[in-house]
Amino acid sequence: MAKSNGKSLVIVESPAKARTISKFLGSDYLVEASIGHVRDLPAGKKEVPEKYKSEEWAYLGVDIEHDFEPLYIVPADKKKQVKKLKDALKEADSLYLATDEDREGEAISWHLHEILKPKVPVYRLVFHEITKEAIQHALEATRQIDDSLVRAQETRRILDRLYGFDMSNLLWRKIGSGTSAGRVQSVAVRLIVERERERIAFVDATYWDLDAIFQTAAGESIEATLSAVDGRKIPSGKDFDSATGKLKKPNLRQLDETEASELAAQLKTADFKVTKVEVKPFTERPRPPFTTSTLQQEANRKLGFTAQRTMSAAQRLYENGYITYMRTDSTTLSKEAVGATRNLVRSEYGENFLHDSVRVYKGKVKNAQEAHEAIRPAGTPFRLPETVRGELDSDQFRLFDLIWKRTVACQMADAKKQRVSITIEGGGATFTASGTSILFEGFLRAYVEGSDNPEAELANREKILPQVKESDSLSPDSLDPKSHTTQPPARFTEATLTRTLEEKGIGRPSTYASIIGTITDERRNYIVKKGSALVPTWRAFSVTRLMEEHFGTLVDYEFTAELEDFLDSISRDEVGREEYLKKFYFGDSSDDKHNVGLKSRLVDKLEEIDPKTTARFLLGSPEQGEHRDPVYVRVGKYGPYIEQGERTASIPDGMPPDEMDLQSALELLASSEVEEEPIGTHPETGKPIYVKVGRFGPYIQLGEPDDEEKRNQGLLKGMEVEDLTLELACKLLELPRTLGDHPENGQPIQAFDGRYGPYVKCEKETRSLPAGVSPLEVTLDEAVALLKQPKTRGRGTPKEPLKVFEDKSPVTEAEVKILDGRFGPYVTDGQTNASLRKGMDAKEMTFEAALDLLAERAAKGPSKKKKKATKKKAAKKKKATKKKAAKKKTAKKGVAKKKA
Repeated sequence: MAKSNGKSLVIVESPAKARTISKFLGSDYLVEASIGHVRDLPAGKKEVPEKYKSEEWAYLGVDIEHDFEPLYIVPADKKKQVKKLKDALKEADSLYLATDEDREGEAISWHLHEILKPKVPVYRLVFHEITKEAIQHALEATRQIDDSLVRAQETRRILDRLYGFDMSNLLWRKIGSGTSAGRVQSVAVRLIVERERERIAFVDATYWDLDAIFQTAAGESIEATLSAVDGRKIPSGKDFDSATGKLKKPNLRQLDETEASELAAQLKTADFKVTKVEVKPFTERPRPPFTTSTLQQEANRKLGFTAQRTMSAAQRLYENGYITYMRTDSTTLSKEAVGATRNLVRSEYGENFLHDSVRVYKGKVKNAQEAHEAIRPAGTPFRLPETVRGELDSDQFRLFDLIWKRTVACQMADAKKQRVSITIEGGGATFTASGTSILFEGFLRAYVEGSDNPEAELANREKILPQVKESDSLSPDSLDPKSHTTQPPARFTEATLTRTLEEKGIGRPSTYASIIGTITDERRNYIVKKGSALVPTWRAFSVTRLMEEHFGTLVDYEFTAELEDFLDSISRDEVGREEYLKKFYFGDSSDDKHNVGLKSRLVDKLEEIDPKTTARFLLGSPEQGEHRDPVYVRVGKYGPYIEQGERTASIPDGMPPDEMDLQSALELLASSEVEEEPIGTHPETGKPIYVKVGRFGPYIQLGEPDDEEKRNQGLLKGMEVEDLTLELACKLLELPRTLGDHPENGQPIQAFDGRYGPYVKCEKETRSLPAGVSPLEVTLDEAVALLKQPKTRGRGTPKEPLKVFEDKSPVTEAEVKILDGRFGPYVTDGQTNASLRKGMDAKEMTFEAALDLLAERAAKGPSKKKKKATKKKAAKKKKATKKKAAKKKTAKKGVAKKKA
């Protein structure tokens, strides 16, 4: 063993965290990063060691025959980093494992210990903020690895593997490739699908009232709304049954347009007076400091951040020492943090804005995460947002500002408000005016909570009414009939989905970002975004129906929450896992009927499930017309479509399920039938030309549907089906259109209509056509002139760097810059290239963040794809050489034979 140099090795997860901690530890410590997990279950059977590949459980990576023992491997992209850590440990006289203090962090420390097999003293270093004081305190209070936390994380990983691998395999067979299932993922999709079902079943109702403006004797205006006529209350949206569109209480007065207009005309000559003035003071308390869940929700509402974008910015803020640990369910603050917060309130807002006593917040989450403090600015005293603006990129600064304000507000005084309600009567009608005024801002001076309900947010805004008293006479200035239509339940947003999952006890807030990322992944085609709303696809409907009908327990909300409780009880060392896992996977042998394990159920259901039934949704049967067969939505291999007997029609891409009803389906089928009539015959081929409507819009087809040589051509951008003539269709079918030969090289020039617009091409050179120039009309001279111009986009176009950093790379000593690549922006130091993550702004990126990305990419080693490509290329070259040699040999033999 090499002689120790007296240094201690400290291992953290990321290069950014390593760099920040090394500033506080000094030269006696060497700080290295593991770059996340260093061991994991195999991603597939290919990664399973050779000696286990013949085992029946090998594809799972979990030995289900021996107490569900997990099989761990070091992934190929982590081997280089593991070797680096082993080499560093040889030179150290002690090892500090300083990974995060939650279950994932504890598991990483345990895996590092198992892989490195240290022969020097090992200490577990835990802290919830990266400041000099916190690190020094952690060094004085080290502990051992918490086995209970490790077991809890490991059990969660095993359970997710047992559930995910086998269920996903079944979904691939029954629904299609790209589908997957997961313990929390499938329940989240079910929530979104159920909300869409509610919207489909919703029956709207229309009702009318009057908006009035009254004038006081002093000439001030009061806006009021009709609330009753002849003692009968005018309904609001909540008074209607969502299933029928009818009133829940028959004694309410529902006006139609005619009645509302007649009432308005009648009341213009009526005398009105104030009959009641009600003033209700109330207080509003500040919200607790942020947990992981509430931070994600508020960043989504206020900043428009996705959960992943929020957690990415929060991770960088934590690792660089700006905020405390960002994965927590706790709402408590340390004594030092409370003191720092209250001092800030005094200095920034004044003594009268400080709450008279320390506010203590209790979390509502049943099983809080292991980090025992809320998310707040790191260190004491807290740095002011303006002092760190230049050190952070845009996302980081906006999130830090949000966290700072929320933390400071939590120790501020209550806001004092009053609600004023004025009742106005006249001509048998009753009007109500409401207003809210702020008497004392309190915590609202620093922070105002966002809202998921725009109407509620408007209602809470300050609205001051004129001073009036009972019996005051008012004159109507205007009386306008106003129509209202009841609205279906709002779709989930990322914020409301996160809140609902947390309320139901499903999953952990620290995993919500990855769950939302999974279900909105385009490859799975489960959930799409329409603005901020999460809209399920018909494929999500199909998957959810299969799960509900055949694996109901697995997507049951209570069962999933109880499963979460069980996993938490393992972390508290209250129960063991083997019996539970056995019951979950193999079932309870003492109760064969009611507790069949997942494995047996999957075998039975593989034969039982009929994909055609699962993927078909009844819309109804038409009562009139030639076709009376039931109409269905069917989820096919290439997307959803309408089916009625032998008739079919594509559903336009992006059409939400709640917009698809029987009438819409019949219209699509009718349009599809029109397509069956050709618009004419091609003059050269004699084949019919049809206009079709597909998933991505209208297109023309040359030839019959069963013609093997038929070809399709999309319409040009801006073209409408109504404008399509036989002559124009024939021109479109000429694409790509040959314009002639290039006068300089003699090669043909062609005009194309491509994915990104029309362009001309000669050999490998391409140029986009300018706006207003059609590929059907562009001339040879115009194309030649375009091809002579320098490229303005594409891979061959020289581009200026998006950003160049002043400092050189500490690794290559070369310039560090951000370039715009084929697949998006990336940072490079001349040796390593690293893509920017989604949501990262190239112009806002700091030098430290760029180095982190480069370090993470370098730790993974060279790209696998490149290696494969090189091997493939080499094999191809070898094959070609052999072929050439064989040809040469044959040729020589032929010559020799001829001579003979």
